[in-house]
Amino acid sequence: MSIPNLITLARIFMVPVVVWAIASNTMWIAFVLFLVAGVSDAVDGFLAKRFHMTTELGAYLDPLADKALIVSIYLTLGINGDIPRWLVILVVSRDILIVGGIILSWLLGNPLKIKPLWVSKLNTTAQIAFACVVLGSLGFKIAVPNLTLVLMGLVAVLTLLSIAAYLAEWVRHMNSPVAGS
Repeated sequence: MSIPNLITLARIFMVPVVVWAIASNTMWIAFVLFLVAGVSDAVDGFLAKRFHMTTELGAYLDPLADKALIVSIYLTLGINGDIPRWLVILVVSRDILIVGGIILSWLLGNPLKIKPLWVSKLNTTAQIAFACVVLGSLGFKIAVPNLTLVLMGLVAVLTLLSIAAYLAEWVRHMNSPVAGS
């Protein structure tokens, strides 16, 4: 177990605390924890790359931690009515479609390697920025409706583009000959 993997596990264990903070309407705590999670993500990535501590486990844990945090925050904010439910459904559905496609390709004997696309990286960045602005504005009672609206639109557009790109990639992969056959 490497130090970056331990940091990533700590981020995963932080998820229920962030959900609790949002559900109990202590948004400033959720905001601070979200920032800590972001910093820890950068730190574990830096340590893994800089000191050659990358592991196969880390390659799976890191995106799992990121997705667990983002999906949990969006779901909880949606349940609270702090963000539109249609956006929650869109964001969560995208992740379910991606995981479902990976599982289906594996079950059909044509496993798909997990590799984030550029649009997915932009989408994740927009999702994080939107969550940060929402949590910060709720936690510190600072209204930023124009910024919130722009980021929400950006998340929606990039999520739809990401779905389309992953779907195209999946179809291309599934239509290619299976290695070894």
